[in-house]
Amino acid sequence: MDVTHNLEFADPIELFAQWLAEAEQSEPNDANAAALATATPDGSPSVRMVLVKRVDKRGFCFFTNAESKKGLQLHSNPRAALCFHWKSLRRQVRVDGRVTVLPAADVDEYFHTRSRNSQIGAAVSQQSRPLASREELDTRFQKFAAEHPGEVLRPPYWHGFCVQADQIEFWISGENRLHDRFLFTRDADAWRKTRLYP
Repeated sequence: MDVTHNLEFADPIELFAQWLAEAEQSEPNDANAAALATATPDGSPSVRMVLVKRVDKRGFCFFTNAESKKGLQLHSNPRAALCFHWKSLRRQVRVDGRVTVLPAADVDEYFHTRSRNSQIGAAVSQQSRPLASREELDTRFQKFAAEHPGEVLRPPYWHGFCVQADQIEFWISGENRLHDRFLFTRDADAWRKTRLYP
């Protein structure tokens, strides 16, 4: 399928929204899943999958425990990269940029769209830290649920982060590995588009 025509978009955020909408129709699940790469201040890298829940002018936003490995790295070295790969469409999007923390009101709003059990899971998980057994986690979950029959308050360590893109690259698989690559680079308040060799 020839999709290079839709690279005429001047705004890569709008183009990403279109690609994501198409991926939501063809991917088996979690079209908003992306590999998130972070690093320590001395440059030691780490990568894992996250669900990007919002994409707007503020950036590519996700939510997590700020005391986790990725949370600590994002606070100490506030730069990150994301990679979306939609195998069904043979497309990829890479995002690089600075990281900002979402205001508490925005995080509260999103937290309360999650299911009650997901809220409890966020409250009881000491993410990235050693856990003696699965039974201990299940016990913590059940105890918290019994002690908090009403609204679950967002844990103070549960934050929202946004990657404010400096660069966004759109990749389209091509025959003979002659892929199409288009790099959008932020230039003040505008974007500059460059075609790259595969």
